Amino acid sequence: MRGSILVMAKAPVPGLAKTRLAARVGDEAAADLAAAALLDTLDAAAQVWPRGRRVLALAGDLSQALREKSIRRMAADWHVVPQGGVTFAERLVDGHRQAHRLAGGPVVQVGMDTPQAHPDQLRAVADAAHDHDRPVLGPALDGGWWVLVTTHPHQARVLAGVPMSRDDTGRLTAAALTEAGHPPVEGPALRDVDEVEDAQAVALEAPGTRFAERWRSLVLLPEADRGSTGASR
Repeated sequence: MRGSILVMAKAPVPGLAKTRLAARVGDEAAADLAAAALLDTLDAAAQVWPRGRRVLALAGDLSQALREKSIRRMAADWHVVPQGGVTFAERLVDGHRQAHRLAGGPVVQVGMDTPQAHPDQLRAVADAAHDHDRPVLGPALDGGWWVLVTTHPHQARVLAGVPMSRDDTGRLTAAALTEAGHPPVEGPALRDVDEVEDAQAVALEAPGTRFAERWRSLVLLPEADRGSTGASR
């Protein structure tokens, strides 16, 4: 497979991961859902890109994360690098720079919020970027985006001027790329997991994932018991 994969991820530490979900299921369960989503993402990517073409840009302390051993084991064949920059946009720019340097382009960048992303979808956006020699931007249903493929590292620099985590982030990212002379090819739309409704929809869409398995274990619990649900490291 040509190019490389870049996964931008935060260590799934209770109290710091999936805080909107945590309001409903508790800190431990929310972090475990995040860990499951990260493992699903790493697994899907590893089915497309060989060793040496996988980059995991990680923020936070993995030693405090849930499923730490599983994450370390799955990431053993990846280039694991720290995220550089203060804002999320700056970290995205740095992640693309590092992935192009370490593993080559096109660089397919995803986060850990789309555990339903299938290897075929990842392969397709990489092929589209190569065939058109243009970026590919896959919209998220909330107005953001779930995947950005850059064919050259300088394309990601436009992200530094785009406000993140808004319902117009996808549109503004596409406009910034176009203004810089790199009009993106539109990729498939996927749902980011942020809210309970998202988690339910994604679990139904991809029932064989670790994320869906963990979600099913939660939705069967009485409401009063969900906040105390624990998980193993």
